[in-house]
Formats: sequence, structure tokens, C-alpha cells
Amino acid sequence: MSGLNPERWVKLWQSATNNLPPAEYYARLVAMYSEPHRHYHNLQHIADCLGEFDRAKQLATDTTALELAIWFHDAVYDPRAADNEERSAGLAGDWLRKCGAAAGLAGSVGQLILATKSHDARLHADAPLLVDVDLSILGRPPERFWEYERQIRKEYDWVAAEVFATRRAEILQKFLARPLIYHTEMFFQKLEVQARINLGVSIRQLRG
Repeated sequence: MSGLNPERWVKLWQSATNNLPPAEYYARLVAMYSEPHRHYHNLQHIADCLGEFDRAKQLATDTTALELAIWFHDAVYDPRAADNEERSAGLAGDWLRKCGAAAGLAGSVGQLILATKSHDARLHADAPLLVDVDLSILGRPPERFWEYERQIRKEYDWVAAEVFATRRAEILQKFLARPLIYHTEMFFQKLEVQARINLGVSIRQLRG
């Protein structure tokens, strides 16, 4: 996958800690993102986010914290749980502190990860950019957006169809109701119109 490789991980970790990462860290992350219940929140999602980050990193105030947050933001993912982001932030902070990262960096990474829980752009100076990166899927061409919707449904295949349709429509409607889906001018110009089209069509289909 483009952008997702151990060499990139090692370079990032060294910039964060001035140390090589323990050998098992990359393998553990890959294993977590490869869990069988993941159909969207997986390695492809992280690779896609890194690709968006690479095209927009000039907008970041702390590129190291932001890139680390991308790697870790869905490290813990249980669709039945409500504390995935908190646990992912905790994992990132634990690893960073063990390897000698500055407390401020670990704190920033944690804040950024928590921003992806409710897509709250107020939690950190780089949260608007991270939220836009994470939500970039909403503005993808229709074929990719519908693939994403099918992947999300698979992650929640234990939820009854009618219940899922109702709840999913509510979630998507909240995004559509925002004055702006994307916070940065770059993402707004690139994705806002298509995101609103995709969301509107999906909501209508979900509501039958």
C-alpha cells in the first residue's frame, strides 16, 4: 500500500523519540489493523489517510504529531465499544512515553486521536486537518463512497438491517447538516460538493 511501510514508520518514530522503535511495534499495529472484523477501519484506511496527509502536510503545525495520530487513531477498533479512541490514544501515549518522547508530543497525539471520536476540530491546532483527512472518504467518487458504505455495513453486520439503516442515516444526516463538512480550504474545495451529494443519496436510500 502506498505510503504504508516499515521504513516510513521507523523514520517517523525516530523523529518523535530520537530512538529506533521496538521491532514489535510495527508488527503489532499491522496485526491490529488486520483484525478480521475490520472491513473499513483497516490498513487501507490508514494508507489512504497517509496519502491525504502527504498532499496536505504543509497545512500542519506539527507534522510529527499529526502523522502519529493517523497511524494510531483506529488502532483499537471494536464496533461494539464506545471507547475505541480513548484506548487508541492511551496506546499511543504509552508507547511514546516508553520510548522517551516528550510529554508534550504524547499529549498532542492523544488530543488529535480524540478529535476523531466526534470529529471535533477544536481539540488541537491540527485537529481541523486530521478531521478532514479522516472524513475525506465522504467526498470520494461515488464508486469508492459506496464501497465504503458496504464496508461499514459489514463491520456492523450484527445489527439488524432496520436498526442499522435508521442509525446510519442519523449519523450521515449530522454531517450533512453541518455548515461545512470540511474545515480547511483545501479539502473544502476538493471534496465538499461531492461529499454532500454522496451523503444525500445515501440518506435517501437508507430511509427507503
